[in-house]
Amino acid sequence: MSRKPSVALAQHFAPLKDPRVERTKQHLLLDILVMAICAVICGADTWVEIEAFGQAKRKWLRRFLRLPNGIPSHDTFGRVFARLDPAQFQESFLAWVQAISELTQGQVVAVDGKTLRRSHDRTLGQSAIHMVSAWATANRLVLGQVKVDEKSNEIRAIPELLRVLELEGCIVTLDALGCQKDIAQTIVERGGDYVLAVKENQGQLYQDLKDLFAGYQEANFRDVPHAYHRTVNKGHGRIEIRQCWTLADSDSLAYLRQRHDWVDLRTLVRVIAERRLGTKTTRETRYYIASIENNARLALHAVRGHWGIENELHWVLDIAFREDEVPVLWGMRVGCARVMPHRTSPSCATSRSTYSSRKQQKSSVSRPNVSRPAGMRSICSRSS
Repeated sequence: MSRKPSVALAQHFAPLKDPRVERTKQHLLLDILVMAICAVICGADTWVEIEAFGQAKRKWLRRFLRLPNGIPSHDTFGRVFARLDPAQFQESFLAWVQAISELTQGQVVAVDGKTLRRSHDRTLGQSAIHMVSAWATANRLVLGQVKVDEKSNEIRAIPELLRVLELEGCIVTLDALGCQKDIAQTIVERGGDYVLAVKENQGQLYQDLKDLFAGYQEANFRDVPHAYHRTVNKGHGRIEIRQCWTLADSDSLAYLRQRHDWVDLRTLVRVIAERRLGTKTTRETRYYIASIENNARLALHAVRGHWGIENELHWVLDIAFREDEVPVLWGMRVGCARVMPHRTSPSCATSRSTYSSRKQQKSSVSRPNVSRPAGMRSICSRSS
């Protein structure tokens, strides 16, 4: 990191109120924020690991941070982040990310919800945390996350997340739960396109799509304006064949009884996925509505890209990083939106090597079943 990004951080985090009293400010707030953000991007999961990152990178950090009293302790990191105003931190962090980010034209942004493993606390009567994430499939990073209110559901949380994202030129994909008219409207208003899965929860719409494609299939799509694309993938002893048909002509669109209820609806999509494993063959048919052009290759790319949020993010949250036990910088347990690159990018590998030995020592011993990371047990007793 050079001086230019650090100046940008100082600019965007300047409005963030320091929660500490004056006599306890042994470390600058900006120094704490920069070290924590850099450490988490490079793979730190706990306050102890954030401190270890700071110690390992002390010489490098001094190039752009003041560090008047050296590297803060893990307890200091925990106390400071526990006291920060989550809404203020979210606003400052989002402004910084937007300032340094570059738009990938045609990026597929997969939006989906996930109940976080081990996030409940029966003793305190706290139910499990349900989080909605926006996943950039090409760049393999989390663009944002919003906690679903206990008395609400994903349908209300998704528009809240979409409104803080830059979607110009992107394709947003959602599963059947997110196939809602208001959500489609929000995506279009933000400058993006949508590909929404349609299942039985959309009764008339699902039946119309099913009947329409079935009728055309009987005629083998003769004299029907359509696009078609097929992919075959082999690996791990299985063969996966995916076929995609798209329709965008006026007659096909007019067949839908709810056609005018969906903003910018341009294309109807059917995907048949066949999987062969030994002598066993399974087949699944899925239907979608989309605002993209009549391009079967693009539609199939978007549909397949959506599964990246399951294969590359959700399983990581459950198994590898124990999402509900990571620092407040990631968790923000009170429910603010989170915008942070996820730690699956290969670019972080070299930065992690400086303190990988400590992580390897930890990984050789099974982790105890604790409810919070080290450094979060006492947040008020010691000076920061």
